[in-house]
Formats: sequence, structure tokens, C-alpha cells
Amino acid sequence: MAEAATARRSRITPEREAELYAAVLDLLREVGYEALTMDAIAARTRSSKATLYRQWGSKPELIARALRHNKPVSIEDIDTGSLRGDFHATMARSDDCQMERDAALMRGLFHAVHDNPELHQAMRQLLIEPEITGLNTMLRRAVDRGEVDADNPALDYVIHMLVGGFVARDLIEDRTVDRAFLASYVDAVILPALGV
Repeated sequence: MAEAATARRSRITPEREAELYAAVLDLLREVGYEALTMDAIAARTRSSKATLYRQWGSKPELIARALRHNKPVSIEDIDTGSLRGDFHATMARSDDCQMERDAALMRGLFHAVHDNPELHQAMRQLLIEPEITGLNTMLRRAVDRGEVDADNPALDYVIHMLVGGFVARDLIEDRTVDRAFLASYVDAVILPALGV
């Protein structure tokens, strides 16, 4: 899927691709996934629908790639020398305004994923799995440095704790996650669970 999409998109300049992704995400925020059509994307981006299908293959893949493009720095590339530093540097990738916009967008998409297997597959392949891989690399480095015991059972649940923090803040407090909350959550919950 990824190789075919890369070959298809090779004729679009990086600037045009970034412009198109930004327009797709803006439109997605405005109307939601279900109401978003390739016709609307074509109109908003001044593209033909045929071009969109030729370049991205489907609406789910286009959406997932736009979301991935929005996260240019991989967690895997963040290495400050300490797990706490890595977590805090990861949080610094987005400001509070961007986190709020992304959280609202992801809430809408999580509902759509349950009814759309193609969207679920595209998001797993292009968003979720790369983030999990990056997180696992970060945690493996912490184990290699001796910060975390290799047999610590919490290692298997770090992603669950992170997602739980995002969901719980919105559900319990009716507030979106911001950097201050995440920093406090990492320091009070995740690092102690890992023995750091």
C-alpha cells in the first residue's frame, strides 16, 4: 500500500502535497469524516477527483496520509538520553492549540473507524503502527540504558496508559489534553509505573 501510494504521488511537488493535506484536514474538521467526499476535497484543493484517486487510491488513505504528514517528527527520532526527556520532547512536537485541534479531529475519526474497515486499516498502517514502533524504540533505549528493567510488566501497557490519559481527560474533566497535563501525567503515572 505504502510503496504504491509513493509511486502514485511522485508527480506532486512536496509543497503542493503539503498544501493539499492541510486543505483536507481543514475540510475534515469542518464536516467530519462521513460527510467528507472526494468531490468536496477536489473542489477545496482545486484538483480533479480522478487525480485524487490516482494519487491516493481512496478517501481513507488520503485522510490517513494527511494526518501522518501532520506529524513530521517520528518518536523514533527523538533521543534525549533519558526516557523522561524523550517523553517531554515528544510532547513538545505540538503546541496546545495544535493538540486541541488534533484531539477533536481524532475523536471524530475514532467513531468513523468502527464503521469503516478501510479507514481503520489505513489509520493503523500509517498512523498507529508507526507511533507504536517509535514508542517501542524509545522504551527499548531506556531498557538498554538501564533506566527501566527489561522484565517490567508496565512496558507492555505504556501505549494503553497514554491513550487512556487522552480519553480520560476528555471524558472525566471535559477538557482536552494539553502539554502541562501530559507532562504531569507522564511524570506521575507512566514513569513511576516503569520504575523511573
